[in-house]
Amino acid sequence: MKFLLDEGPKLSISEITRIAQVFMRVDRQPKEPPHFHYASFNEVGRLLVDMISFVLGFRTSEHIDETILVLMSIFTPGQPRTVKYNYAKLIANKIHDQLLNLDSEGVFKYSSYIYHLFLYYQPDSFQFPIRKLDHKGEKRSVIFWTSIFHEVHNSPYSYCEFIYMFVYLVSSLLMRTPPPRLSYDMQKILQLSKNYKIGDWYFYQYHTVIRIYGCEVCPYRLPRYVPMRLFPLECFRQFINLDFTHFHSTKKKAQLKLRDQLGPCVMNKKEGWKDANEILGQTLKLKRRFWWVPYDPNDFINARRIKYRLAPYEHCSIPEIEQFSNQDEWVEGTLVEQLTEEEKMEQNMKIWKKILT
Repeated sequence: MKFLLDEGPKLSISEITRIAQVFMRVDRQPKEPPHFHYASFNEVGRLLVDMISFVLGFRTSEHIDETILVLMSIFTPGQPRTVKYNYAKLIANKIHDQLLNLDSEGVFKYSSYIYHLFLYYQPDSFQFPIRKLDHKGEKRSVIFWTSIFHEVHNSPYSYCEFIYMFVYLVSSLLMRTPPPRLSYDMQKILQLSKNYKIGDWYFYQYHTVIRIYGCEVCPYRLPRYVPMRLFPLECFRQFINLDFTHFHSTKKKAQLKLRDQLGPCVMNKKEGWKDANEILGQTLKLKRRFWWVPYDPNDFINARRIKYRLAPYEHCSIPEIEQFSNQDEWVEGTLVEQLTEEEKMEQNMKIWKKILT
């Protein structure tokens, strides 16, 4: 970073002009020195900006300054990049460390690089369409091979499809065996023992649902294979609703202790449920499952409410669904999604979009 900060002010006007001509839109050529706005860059330029910003740890790529332009200056479409420092070694070491810590961390800082490495070296392991050549029959960069990566703008693939069709298969390659839809650690969090259970999981054909006892918000439809980076967001979100609904207003002992940690996530304040809800609903665009209240099949919340001299909380039983709770795998003839007409239409549009992209 020090190198970039030192080199940024040294960029010549001619070099900045060259970068603008190559990576910025024709109608947005700059008339003033940097900062430049993200929307002024063309498609290739935006991809480079996103990649560089991610590597440098920037939270936003809205404004592009000399620090980013220094790295952009090493690229020229159709030509080998200029080597200004040993960036390849840095990334190789970081990726190696991340792979070694896969089981314990569950989150990659350099995930986009790892995604493209697997796609490049293991293309036959994935079932989604991969286009290695452009319309002229020439080789394309691996970043253009598919639009399945959920961070790609206007991708026809949902986040759940991205997890199941790509991340799940990558995890299988790394671990040499298919991982369970819900890991053993996640199951233990929901059901520590026969006498201490705080929630259930339901395996539908194409998604997974977690229901925390006493929670009165609609759960999200999580991917079939639930990664540890996603599980805590849904659990914390439901835990906090449980506390506020049943115990917080009466100043009774909370079910969720602050600074609790699940996997890579730490919830250090109860307002964090808003962030979790925004990530799941708005960023990842997950859909919600139906409202099921009261949900307390093991009398967990009801017993506590009676202990604290609160009104009883009687479980609303739906036997045709409850009989399939906490299964090891989804079984044919069990739980299947019931899509609305709007969801069916949206699904059909995405199928056509996948064929065309």
